Amino acid sequence: MAPVNGNVPPPLEGKKRRIGVMTSGGDAPGMNGVVRAVVRMSISQGCEPYGIYEGYEGLVQGGSLIKRMEWADVRNWVSIGGTLIGTARCKAFYERPGRLKAAKNMVLNGIDALIVCGGDGSLTGADKFRAEWPGLLQELVENKELTAAETAQFQHLNIVGLVGSIDNDLSSTDATIGCYSSLGTICESVDKIDATAMSHQRAFVIEVMGRHCGWLALMAALSTGADFVFIPEKPPSGDWEKKMCTIIKERRALGKRKTIVIIAEGAHDTELQKISPTRVKDLLTNKLGLDTRITTLGHLQRGGEPCAYDRMLSTLQGVEAVNAVLDATPETPTPVICIIENKIVRKRLDDAIKATHAVAEAIEAKDFTEAMKLRDSEFSEYYTAYMTTTATDQPELLLPKEKRMRIAIVHVGAPAGGMNAATQSAVAYCLARGHTPIAIHNGFPGLTRHHDDKPQGSVREIKWLDTEGWISTGGSEIGTNRGLPSTDIAKTAECFALYKFDALFVVGGFEAFTALSELRKGRPEYPSFRIPMVLLPATVSNNVPGTEYSIGSDTCLNALVTFCDAIRVSASSSRRRVFVVETQGGRSGYIATVAGLSIGAVAVYTPEEGINLKMLTQDIEHLRQSFATDRGQNQAGKLILCNEHASEAFDSMEIAKIIKEEAKGRFDARHAIPGHWQQGVRPSPMDRVRAVRLASKCIQFLEDYAGQTEEAIAADSKSSAVIGIRGASVIFSSMEKLERDETDWKERRPKNEFWLAMKIVVDTLSGRPNPGVKRN
Repeated sequence: MAPVNGNVPPPLEGKKRRIGVMTSGGDAPGMNGVVRAVVRMSISQGCEPYGIYEGYEGLVQGGSLIKRMEWADVRNWVSIGGTLIGTARCKAFYERPGRLKAAKNMVLNGIDALIVCGGDGSLTGADKFRAEWPGLLQELVENKELTAAETAQFQHLNIVGLVGSIDNDLSSTDATIGCYSSLGTICESVDKIDATAMSHQRAFVIEVMGRHCGWLALMAALSTGADFVFIPEKPPSGDWEKKMCTIIKERRALGKRKTIVIIAEGAHDTELQKISPTRVKDLLTNKLGLDTRITTLGHLQRGGEPCAYDRMLSTLQGVEAVNAVLDATPETPTPVICIIENKIVRKRLDDAIKATHAVAEAIEAKDFTEAMKLRDSEFSEYYTAYMTTTATDQPELLLPKEKRMRIAIVHVGAPAGGMNAATQSAVAYCLARGHTPIAIHNGFPGLTRHHDDKPQGSVREIKWLDTEGWISTGGSEIGTNRGLPSTDIAKTAECFALYKFDALFVVGGFEAFTALSELRKGRPEYPSFRIPMVLLPATVSNNVPGTEYSIGSDTCLNALVTFCDAIRVSASSSRRRVFVVETQGGRSGYIATVAGLSIGAVAVYTPEEGINLKMLTQDIEHLRQSFATDRGQNQAGKLILCNEHASEAFDSMEIAKIIKEEAKGRFDARHAIPGHWQQGVRPSPMDRVRAVRLASKCIQFLEDYAGQTEEAIAADSKSSAVIGIRGASVIFSSMEKLERDETDWKERRPKNEFWLAMKIVVDTLSGRPNPGVKRN
């Protein structure tokens, strides 16, 4: 709150700042995670954070709407949906007098940096505020509302933007805070609608948000296998009614019992005439005679707890926003914190806003090709993947007969959410191109032991309808097995030759990586292995060399976060209780660390760091101090995450016993083991859409080798590869190089794990012992 006597607080020493944080525009799951991260990161850096309540309205009104935030104020905010500091429309801020009041309130509170989480309108307003800042201060002095001495230390205002929007409508970033939580709500709803549609052979037209951006509609269509989708950036051609009816009629003729059409609220045709759900429903009813219903999800899409990804994204971007403030100079352009593939980056806010507005302008000009180009490249790739993998008859995509291949598909290792989605995508892409997709059931043991079983062997060609609905199912529909080719390498080679495999698509985790290594090394002796081979990493552990993301890891994180939220309820109800939760992940601490980041864990124990008595002693003392200073706030339960292989001496049960013993009755400790619960039921939307996109890329990679000789393929080190997301890129890495340079074979993980820096963030934001930092 501003000083009562109007005196401006003196500046903080050095580069330390008073940082205001606000949420503005439509609420989005994850906004509270931003506020928590900004508040705690600011305190850890010796800065003073201020919460600005009710968005720009709070900035204009000042008073009690601008509040100094303490460490405990944001306890457990990361798991709560909406925005706890509020958001409101503020007409006053649109006018200069309103911005003048806002500037005065910031000066009176000593705030010299502002972090804004909102949509493009909110961020545009923030950038304009910064541009006007010197003039606003000068006017305040001329009006004698402030003195020149009071404004002297505030000549430069630094602003950092974060994009909180369920629509994912800001260009220059792959994902905005809240978009995957919203997509999850949509997919959950469509999955449920799917069941009733199937039962009654009905058609459903489902309207989702997205007035100017079709991301939600496109991703929902891709994630649920919808039959048709309408998005603003790529409206259907003039004869879309006929085309849609033909596609749906063909699929019904193949035996499909239900029809799903997804439409963005801003959908229109090429003449910009609105396409309404009612219009689509009437078409399906009158032209095809389908029993058709409309479902409008509305604000259901905006609510609920944030998913694991949005918790992680909001936390990492909130931390990066504080770093951006501390790095800023008066000449630094206003940055917006973005994510490209798997990398948090800073971009110029004005460029991002300009690119976003350019999309709308291109749509208005009916230049839809340009509109698609102006969206990020990932958006266009997803659209292409959707169009390629959902149509049953696309003669223009067929390759010449001499380029068509027999592509074997096998799952190896433990099941992971998204394996089936990857397989469905690969099959659909193969069929669209004229390839023959062949499923190897139950992994390599299934191949060698059961390939010629009667009446049906384990090697089977797959048709389009065979994979119907697989995109939303968990586990492995073709079966998976940890067995390796080396168990009977000669028989494996014999089967490859017998069934004339031209290429191999492997989906799985570290066992799959090992299997591909064995096949590559067997090429000199076995000619049938001299074919292109590619691995799509799919494992909850996310421990495959060559990638920073594995299919199934996001599903695991969502399941684990849901489990921990439930456990926290028990811990908080007892108030003085700690739960030690054991996580999966093999000998990689990725799952434990990212889940710890997503739930605000007190501590995370990983195999990379290990556990020792000194560490336990420090953490127990930290818990003692934390409970001793507990002022009776709600949600006081605490969680510790422990990877299943973090220590040979201390498992989760032993750690809980030690904590309870050392607590001496001041607080309690229990352990909880979610076990295979962490594999999830249905794959998360992220695992679904990335599985589709990456699987399509894998088949494209394989078909590039069509027509090459065995010798040429064997001589090409990249003909056996792993597809992976690394930093801001999707790349194919040579197995030979990965095996030699990047694999810790003993610990079954990459030598250099990208996520290790996140462990520091977990410790910083949890308040784990850090001398010299005082936390209230």
